[in-house]
Amino acid sequence: MAWKPFSSKIERSIVEAIQRAEDTCSGEIRVHLDRYCKGDPVFKAKNLFFHLEMEKTKQRNGVLIYAAIKDRKFSIIGDEGIDAKVPDDFWETTKELMLAKFAQGDIPGGLVVGIEHAGEQLSTYFPSDEDKGNELTDDISYGA
Repeated sequence: MAWKPFSSKIERSIVEAIQRAEDTCSGEIRVHLDRYCKGDPVFKAKNLFFHLEMEKTKQRNGVLIYAAIKDRKFSIIGDEGIDAKVPDDFWETTKELMLAKFAQGDIPGGLVVGIEHAGEQLSTYFPSDEDKGNELTDDISYGA
């Protein structure tokens, strides 16, 4: 059986947060969870980004929120379309909001607040586009 750290109700609340955030912008947000991350979580997220084929969005505006639950590591990365338009510290506020929830032991809450804030931030640079459709699945992906 595949590893899943959350109940189906909590998982559904995370997926619903992704859907709400994507309604406010044309960006695509995904969440990937691992138990462990032996190295740098940013490096791991960059590899996963391409493994999950997130670079295939039309505007190159995918966002990956990566978290290794047991190692207490996480990162947020955006595709080149986002990086070309936003300031260097674009994700810092989102990371701080997530970290505050994680520090309280609220991993799902940290993911949801990160997703919501990412959607708000992206809406400035990538306004909602009703014609785009859903380019990437909203489901959470899981590693080992």
